[in-house]
Amino acid sequence: MNNIFVYCEVTEEGLIADVSLELLSKGRKLANELNIKLEAIVICDQIQNIENQLYPFGVDVIHIAQDSRLFPYTTLPHSSIVVNLFKEEKPEIALFGATSIGRDLAPRVASSLRCGLTADCTSLEIGDHTENKTQKLYKNLLYQIRPAFGGNIIATIINPDTRPQMATVREGVMKKEEFSTSYKGKLKKLSIEKYLKEDDFLVEILERHVEQQKINIKGAQIIVAGGYGVGSKENFQMLHQLAEAIGGEVGATRAAVDAGMVEHSRQIGQTGVTVRPKLYIACGISGAVQHRAGMDQSSKIISINNDPKAPINKIADYTIIGNVGDILPKMIKYYKENSK
Repeated sequence: MNNIFVYCEVTEEGLIADVSLELLSKGRKLANELNIKLEAIVICDQIQNIENQLYPFGVDVIHIAQDSRLFPYTTLPHSSIVVNLFKEEKPEIALFGATSIGRDLAPRVASSLRCGLTADCTSLEIGDHTENKTQKLYKNLLYQIRPAFGGNIIATIINPDTRPQMATVREGVMKKEEFSTSYKGKLKKLSIEKYLKEDDFLVEILERHVEQQKINIKGAQIIVAGGYGVGSKENFQMLHQLAEAIGGEVGATRAAVDAGMVEHSRQIGQTGVTVRPKLYIACGISGAVQHRAGMDQSSKIISINNDPKAPINKIADYTIIGNVGDILPKMIKYYKENSK
């Protein structure tokens, strides 16, 4: 009762998705702060070593529903299981990944339970709130923090009166870290007959085509990213040359992607991927809030910009003031000459 629940997605390989493990890492910290349990929901067909995958992240209870009809994901059975489980267990907080599955499932659960949902959170914290009109104090609420109004402000959203407090978080926003390799919890197998009815299987998947991701920008240790200030698709080739010279990947802002300079799979920020590389070279990037939300956890940030007052310079460890077209060729030449 009143614990934190995390919906865990299962990959094609029968493993828990990274975004779910990241949410469990954050959920464990929130649970410790509130002195409550962390519980995971796994809905799948086949999965290997579920306890070994989840217990190290501090999971106290694993609720698992297994049936050949539950994978691949379809909306009705998954939402029915989660809604009915939540009605029984009455969680305080429920977290979902902001993936195609999470964005389909979480709103349906929130609508069925008539509770609030905040999408694409960049931070989750615990805090109190006092209602101005009634001076009523709400203690230990979930602060659901995310950019709003086109990234011009950071909004803190709360659900004081409805439960569970629900949020979706994109992959890479929270840091994945194990709690304890020796941690042990409890496994609860959910009865399919109890939670589902035949109508939940009206939709049947006849055929699937799964294309593997070609670009692994999230796992890159060095990223050379370009913004609208790079100027053109041709100029982006310099970023590719620099990335190749130093063993990195190329990223981009939404403005550069929208302008057709680079493909969407390389987009970093609030509406792209979140990255934490050891080195992030920002070329011609102004540093809007939406973009910074996806890269401000980088270990070292180098900004190349002709505007000394660009917001990106405030979070950069090193700033090079100048034109990208003049500076990048010099960097490429130097690295090629001095790299083995």
